[in-house]
Amino acid sequence: MRRPSSGLWRNPDFLKLWTGQSISELGSQVSGLAIPLLAALSLHASAFQFSLLGVLGFLPFILFALPAGVWVDRLRRRYILIVGDAARAVLLALIPILWALHELQVWHLLVLEFLIGIFTVFFDVAYQSYLPALIEREDLIDGNSKLQLTASVASVSGPPIAAGLMAVVGAANAILADCASFVASTLFMISMRHRETPPKPEPGQKHPKMWPQVKEGLNWVARHPWLRSIAMCTGTSNFFSTLSNAILILYMARTLELSKIEIAIVFVASPLGSIVAGLVTNRVNRRIGVGPTILATISVSSVAGLCYPLAPHSFPLPLLMAGGALFGFGAVSYNITQVSLRQAITPERLQGRMNAAMRWIVWGTIPLGTLLGGALATWFSLRTALWVGGIGNMLAILPIAFSSVLKVREMPEPVREPTQAQAEFDGGLIEPHPLPNPGAPAAADA
Repeated sequence: MRRPSSGLWRNPDFLKLWTGQSISELGSQVSGLAIPLLAALSLHASAFQFSLLGVLGFLPFILFALPAGVWVDRLRRRYILIVGDAARAVLLALIPILWALHELQVWHLLVLEFLIGIFTVFFDVAYQSYLPALIEREDLIDGNSKLQLTASVASVSGPPIAAGLMAVVGAANAILADCASFVASTLFMISMRHRETPPKPEPGQKHPKMWPQVKEGLNWVARHPWLRSIAMCTGTSNFFSTLSNAILILYMARTLELSKIEIAIVFVASPLGSIVAGLVTNRVNRRIGVGPTILATISVSSVAGLCYPLAPHSFPLPLLMAGGALFGFGAVSYNITQVSLRQAITPERLQGRMNAAMRWIVWGTIPLGTLLGGALATWFSLRTALWVGGIGNMLAILPIAFSSVLKVREMPEPVREPTQAQAEFDGGLIEPHPLPNPGAPAAADA
């Protein structure tokens, strides 16, 4: 039975999830700044150790995303969210405790970053998979917009708050604020009343093995024309955007000779664009439709990359800030819309594996883009590398421009799953058919 649609402001469980996540996002800004500063200034980490902090925080998404998707589809997702937040609160609390005991070392931070990353993987996959069960399909864009809006506000307000807090109590003790934010988020999710019924195997049978279920999730993404196009688009965008971002600070400092304050001003533009995206994306979707919004917003974020190499040495700030604001707006609005579409069309039992497969695919290009950005800057120049990133990012438009995603005007219903006989014939894999109105003409925008 479908829940009566009365708007997200009248959905107490969504409001609890939103409030808890907003607090957690703000708290994460503190540890996101405090942990690197603690490693660099207080623990005197070497350049290699400092780089490992970022690598070990990202590595769990490559190693554990696909298995996480299977477990998210087997268990109650709310429980995974509760455990994920509570575990991260405990792990983060170890940092100020070890600091107070004068025992904290760099290797502690490296191990904790990896463990926190593992719980973050499970939380993120469960989080995106839980939302479609919590709110109505037609509210997905509004829900994702609200969640992204507060994340964007946190990215603007969080660093100044973190800096002030560290100035008063020190970097290690400031991390307690993030611990408290995870505790608050945990309490909000515990108080939610929505209950799930996870799939159970038939009496006398066990859950299917891990790999066939991982393969089913990958196959769902690879064989669904809309999901395949979105994966190609997002993966391409991540690759070339990361290529540019990896060297952007060096470019601004060395080639354009900007001061630290000017560089900080440039980086304020992107979260401001993200805030605008969180405010207007739902209205844009209602005005022009889901598919056209995806194409328009990925086009905006792709064009933004050209602003960086075009910035003149004499007065670069306007173009640099325009590039940041356009990228922030386009990328966030694109993510809100395409994530909502993915959630809407995927059957409930595949939500975890779909989200895990998408994240594994599109995030797998990020380290490659980082490496290529550094290599191009070394072999040629920083500006040349930015030209490669800016022009290459335009390729991300093509998978959407030449796909049937453009014909989607409203959030469709989930596709019909095959019968048991069909599933057995296909080896348990899901065929993405039929698509809603696959031949619908584009004239629907009238």
